[in-house]
Amino acid sequence: MEGPPGSGKTMLAKAFATILPNMDFSEIVDVSKIYSVAGLLSKDHPLIFTRPFRKVHHTASGVSIIGGGRDSRPGEISLAHKGVLFLDEFLEFDGKLLEMLRQPLEDGEISINRVNASYIYPAKFILIGALNPCPCGFLGDKEKSCICSESQIERYRSKLSGPILDRIDLFIRVPRIKVEDFGEHKKTPKTSVELKEQIEQARAFGKTRFTGTKKTSNAEMSNEDVEKYCTLGAEEDTFLKNAIERLQLSTRIYFRILKLARTIADLEGSPDIKLLHLAEALSYRKI
Repeated sequence: MEGPPGSGKTMLAKAFATILPNMDFSEIVDVSKIYSVAGLLSKDHPLIFTRPFRKVHHTASGVSIIGGGRDSRPGEISLAHKGVLFLDEFLEFDGKLLEMLRQPLEDGEISINRVNASYIYPAKFILIGALNPCPCGFLGDKEKSCICSESQIERYRSKLSGPILDRIDLFIRVPRIKVEDFGEHKKTPKTSVELKEQIEQARAFGKTRFTGTKKTSNAEMSNEDVEKYCTLGAEEDTFLKNAIERLQLSTRIYFRILKLARTIADLEGSPDIKLLHLAEALSYRKI
């Protein structure tokens, strides 16, 4: 999410966590095991029943985020397993640390190697990053002018490397809300509870395609799974391939767009991926 200070990015991230589907028993056990290893459970609270929401500050160390240290404990990316890892002020994080997120975002796990042992911790999380468009935060803002130079903006945004951008599915602009628009939330067609119900229905609708496998969501599909479960009609196939070629997008993005379009179709209860689903998935790309 990109927007000026005070536009509500952190609030939206917290709200997002409330519309995720409830964890099933196997997920509760998996998450609780990680928290047990990290020493974060107690006799009074021996299990984790809600999806984790881990908000990490940019001053946090690489070990605390990725995991490791002398006792090789799981880091924030593992504590966010089956939940949300929220990185506020995304571009304030060290560039090397952001690059270290590439493996867990791709594989859903993190390997920690030490002299005497190696550890593999699960890390299947939803990454949400919130960032200002420039150092001062007001690039493109209609109410306040940006005071940053081109070199400052370029240096600031250089941490958004191509490999990281390839692994992010949704890019959303969050504009500031004017005071006179504060009452608009009352016109929102659906509440968080209703959105959660819709998401759970979509998850149930899509879960049937994974019968007989260990997969539970579209995000877990491999490229082979995408080719199997995300088949396109002739018109849709031509549209997507033309868009990929015209926008010069990578093969990784091609498969991620198909998975996202499949999810959008699931939310509508559509067995087929249609042009509108592909167009919406493409609209979230940062070009």
